[in-house]
Amino acid sequence: MDELARSFEEQRDHLRGVAYRMLGSRSEAEDAVQEAWLRLSRSDVSEVANLAGWLTTVVSRVCLDMLRSRKSRREDSLDTFVPDPVSLKADTRAPEDEAVQADAVGLALLVVLETLAPAERLAFVLHDMFGLSFDEVAEVVGKSPAAARQLASRARRRVQGAPANDGDPSRQRAIVEAFMAASRGGDFEGLLVLLDPDVVLRADAGDGSSGPAVSKVVRGALAVVEQALMFTRLAPYTEFALINGVPGTVTVVNGRIQSVMAFTITDGKVTELNILADPDRLAELTVER
Repeated sequence: MDELARSFEEQRDHLRGVAYRMLGSRSEAEDAVQEAWLRLSRSDVSEVANLAGWLTTVVSRVCLDMLRSRKSRREDSLDTFVPDPVSLKADTRAPEDEAVQADAVGLALLVVLETLAPAERLAFVLHDMFGLSFDEVAEVVGKSPAAARQLASRARRRVQGAPANDGDPSRQRAIVEAFMAASRGGDFEGLLVLLDPDVVLRADAGDGSSGPAVSKVVRGALAVVEQALMFTRLAPYTEFALINGVPGTVTVVNGRIQSVMAFTITDGKVTELNILADPDRLAELTVER
């Protein structure tokens, strides 16, 4: 059992990465990984030649079951759902951060993945993100390799049609910092020039039971600027941060995180803003410094 535990710990980060991309939730990803350990501890794997592959299959099936069970209860709030960031790092210009960004999973991508059917999401994550073959994906979803390929293809079209960050990290950082400066100064025109005309702001404040904030989706540059100016009073408490390795902001008041905002920047314009303002989920986050 000790040897089994050591082998599992060697795979924990990988399994957590698979589960997080599948579920978009830190706590649910940890639950899925823990369930994989429980199943491992109850199984005879003496004949398993590839334990890493076995564990990946197990945690993927656990995630698939979790996605299927939660789909119905999320449909009403899907438009405003913003996934948890798995990494929240304060202002830094360390060279390694650009390397981190190359493998980053932005919240905007996770928002798109939330719109996929469970089997589509699993096929895309396992094949496109982790390089599993369609034979392996088919085994997890209980379909033929051809069907697994089709699931991934449908998911890929949806993902490729969504806004995505482009350009170098330093340019993205400059735009985020310009947005912060304009917000701090209540500069309407300064904000407007940074936004794509069709920009989308998505704010997830949870179910409303823990505070006055309301979940909403705001579309269009003028409407987004008006929303941004409403929170000018919080600008002094807002700082640059890397959210899952991608430039964004975090607002901290009296040691408590009030919001996390992730930017999607395309062709030098902000095309999407995803704000997590759910007090319950924010309470579980810490800012690395």
